[in-house]
Amino acid sequence: MALSMCLPQCFRYCVFRDAHVVSLSLLRRSTLCHQATTARKHPLKKLKPPPIQPSKDERPYINVGTIGHIDHGKTTLTSAITRALSLDGFADFIKYDEIDRAPEEKLRGITINATHIHYSTRARHYAHTDCPGHADFIKNMICGTSQMDGAVLVVAADDGCMPQTREHVSVCKQLGVRNIIGYINKADIVDKDMLELVELELRDLLIEYKFENPEASPVVWGSALKAMEGDESEYGLPSVRKLLSEMDAYFTPPDRDITGPLLMPLESALNVRGRGTVVVGTLLRGTMRKGEPVEIVGFDKTVRTVVTEIQRFNKPIDTCQAGDHVGCLVRGVKTYDVERGMTIVAPGSAPLGNRFVAQLYLLSKEEGGRSKPISQKYIMPMYCGTWTMPCRVDVARESMLMPGEFGEVELTLPKKMLMFVGQNFSIREEKRTVATGIISKALPNVVATTGQVGKIDLGNVES
Repeated sequence: MALSMCLPQCFRYCVFRDAHVVSLSLLRRSTLCHQATTARKHPLKKLKPPPIQPSKDERPYINVGTIGHIDHGKTTLTSAITRALSLDGFADFIKYDEIDRAPEEKLRGITINATHIHYSTRARHYAHTDCPGHADFIKNMICGTSQMDGAVLVVAADDGCMPQTREHVSVCKQLGVRNIIGYINKADIVDKDMLELVELELRDLLIEYKFENPEASPVVWGSALKAMEGDESEYGLPSVRKLLSEMDAYFTPPDRDITGPLLMPLESALNVRGRGTVVVGTLLRGTMRKGEPVEIVGFDKTVRTVVTEIQRFNKPIDTCQAGDHVGCLVRGVKTYDVERGMTIVAPGSAPLGNRFVAQLYLLSKEEGGRSKPISQKYIMPMYCGTWTMPCRVDVARESMLMPGEFGEVELTLPKKMLMFVGQNFSIREEKRTVATGIISKALPNVVATTGQVGKIDLGNVES
């Protein structure tokens, strides 16, 4: 009520809000209010033309995020980044409890959903994903990481690299995240020898997972808590400013396909009272314009609609392109018709399928994977982009895939999804990643359901 009292009548107020995006925009109805008043006071005075607007902001958008073990300080660092930038006028300070804002997150004191915030430096605009560190919420972590161009790996100096540190680095490698910067947190409570040891351990982890030139990956020592509290000592705000400087220098915008067919996986869908359904996600390919028709596909469904409004972190825009994290108001769609894991595409451009050929790598026991081989009718959850689903894996007849080996397999899903040649995926078993793969070919679809996918006789099905 207080906010509405402060707004002039020549503004309209609207809000998009969910666990991932809080977008606030003020849309001006008229630019003539002040001019009309001036004209009445000075009827003979010629009005000056409006000033020339500054040139378009050319800073690139980069998608980044914080990863690492639970309680190592990812959310605290995210808040500290906004604190440092707020002092220079590049962002609004976002408190810790405003990032972990879901009731269960506040109750348990941990991050559950991947949360998106926006901030800028002199060189970049950043869409930042704060990923959950708890093993039980790895699905949300994979969803958030699937759209990152670079990651900040947070490691607590008093713990070193822990199980979820390793798994998050593994997920980044599987999903094609190219660059990782290390932030050794809680540096103020250990000595320098321990910091050097933890940094060495962090670099060894990047070497193990074969990241490019891990010796050159920047590593910053600091205290996210001190920085969040505004401390100007060595490990406080200066460490976060150094991290931001390294991000500007080390994270480079990837080559984005803005002319190809539209592809935007959905992270969430919500209902805005009085407006309709808003879908949220990051464009992986192509360009989307306000007013154009699209299809939302996945889980055996195709929903046809029109994009009536687009917002990118607090600002309404007419056009968005690959790399942009946006919320879109879609016409005539009920919230229950769409869900996370579906994909916005250009009409007729993306057929769905539920059978594919893939090249699969089965992780060895030493890599955290299986100790036994797989052969036929191996059914485990597949994680692909923003969706997960039980998947049947069949190795070639009379053959087995041993841990530590690559092999060609056939995948069968209970529902038709959008998958394309070259798409990465992973398979998990008992809270650990046991296989990673890449789609190489689409096969004719079969009729299947979640409970029956293992009973289908694929012997007479065309391959």
